[in-house]
Amino acid sequence: MSELDAALRLLLSLAAGALVGLERARRHQTAGLRTHILICLGATLLMVLSIWLPEQYAGNRLGDPGRIAAQVVSGIGFLGAGSIIRLGNTIKGLTTAASLWFIAAVGLAIGAGMYIPAGIALVFSLFALIALEPLERRLFPAERLKRLVIAYSGNSDFPSKARKALEDFGIPVQSVDVEKDIKKGQSSVRFLVSVPVDADTGELYKRVKEIGGVERVELKEKF
Repeated sequence: MSELDAALRLLLSLAAGALVGLERARRHQTAGLRTHILICLGATLLMVLSIWLPEQYAGNRLGDPGRIAAQVVSGIGFLGAGSIIRLGNTIKGLTTAASLWFIAAVGLAIGAGMYIPAGIALVFSLFALIALEPLERRLFPAERLKRLVIAYSGNSDFPSKARKALEDFGIPVQSVDVEKDIKKGQSSVRFLVSVPVDADTGELYKRVKEIGGVERVELKEKF
């Protein structure tokens, strides 16, 4: 491998890392433009080194070009784990972690001289990250587990009516817990519900209050 060929591979690696990194940076992810560029460049450089060393010192007879590059696959997992964040019951950063792992694979492919497969994979990845994202949100809206607490008076069948109102509104109920205060003549029901992130909470409260006897409605985080 000539130095010009190695420089070309690094240049292509820079462009590939920048394309995916720009998409992640545009969404304000923890790993953005510079991180993806560096990972792609590093993977390409290691692949080039893996090819160059056997040629230089073993006449390409005893060396294994995949030995150094293979460590990239396992090593990139540490960076991917660092981009995953848990916020309460929500986990964020899985797509970014996958993009880091993917761009390392693209860098290895470019370093090995597999330009066409690397280019096709890059186009497919940008399609998945950009074009499929609106479709995924429409078909599978994100949900968060929350506690819906409703204080009510009278109406012993209120919990069942409230559950039906929630499910008719499109909010699945995971569990129900009812507490009664005999002295105050007041009861409360706690629902563990899966609430879509784009749900209209104002309309939800309105539906619940239409049942009658509602004194207080609160939507809280699960924890």
